[in-house]
Amino acid sequence: MTGPRNLITDVPGLKVGNASDPDLKSGATVLVPDEPAVASVAIQGGAPGTREIALLEPEQTVEKIDAIVLAGGSAFGLDAGAGVQGRLAELGYGYQVGPVRVPIVPTAILFDLLNGGNKSWGQMAPYRDLGRAALDSIGHDFVLGSNGAGMGATTANLKGGLGSASVVLENGVTIGAIVAVNALGRATMGETPHFWAAPFEVGDEFGGRGITPTLPTDCTTVRTKLDALEAGANTTIAAVATDAILTKGEAKRLAVMAHDGLARALWPAHTPLDGDLVFALSTGQRKLENGLEDMVQMGAAAASCLARAIARGIFHATPADGDTLPTWQERFGR
Repeated sequence: MTGPRNLITDVPGLKVGNASDPDLKSGATVLVPDEPAVASVAIQGGAPGTREIALLEPEQTVEKIDAIVLAGGSAFGLDAGAGVQGRLAELGYGYQVGPVRVPIVPTAILFDLLNGGNKSWGQMAPYRDLGRAALDSIGHDFVLGSNGAGMGATTANLKGGLGSASVVLENGVTIGAIVAVNALGRATMGETPHFWAAPFEVGDEFGGRGITPTLPTDCTTVRTKLDALEAGANTTIAAVATDAILTKGEAKRLAVMAHDGLARALWPAHTPLDGDLVFALSTGQRKLENGLEDMVQMGAAAASCLARAIARGIFHATPADGDTLPTWQERFGR
């Protein structure tokens, strides 16, 4: 079953904040644990844009992070991580080195510079301010679709968006996912309203259309943004989280397994032109009793949550002036 909100914030000890600029058609999303959290990352796309990523590998020294940021803006959006870091420092958070505290804020970005928004920002990109605003808005509830890092996201055939989902396992562990869907490919089976993620849908959380009774002839056709000459306008960035106590190595494996959900929900995925990336973090509140067996179940749950979150992000996208693509609701919601 899902958690009470069906959001990543169903994971105890985790909050999310979003900031969006409708004129810019871009934004930022921040995940903040109540206490520094063990985290790692897995990158399977060929064109990632990141900040503070190397330290997340299991062999590196720093064990825990203070926040994770997802942002639009391509490389300009990495400033959102700096904005969050600066604000956290003002609030007294961070890795302590003598009298100094340095907040650890891994960041990943997607490319949304060709989505019809006004990117004429002059000498200073707005993402540092968007990061600070996102942090100042953190809470347990947030809007899916055209919000935060998913504000200006697109796929090959539909507007993308910010998605999230959760599940509570039989052992009591909660798993959640959040994602900004800006894929090179499609989340739907051809040009039908049916999502590739349909086998994992809980209730009618993304329309309840289920699996199409007959496979459309074009469902496995590789249609991408390359067809519209927007080869660089890509990348799906995500995070999965759990309240189970994990090591960095276990968090790494959770991130690796969660990528299966991305591949289940998008076709194609992990291309040379996507920067597909999944963070994994643990708020460390529940001890695993069955070790590797529990990790298998958690990895599968993280993958299914991420697949569901991708579909939900597209399902909840809303139209705006200047959009280059229709929303799912505009094409199929009637």
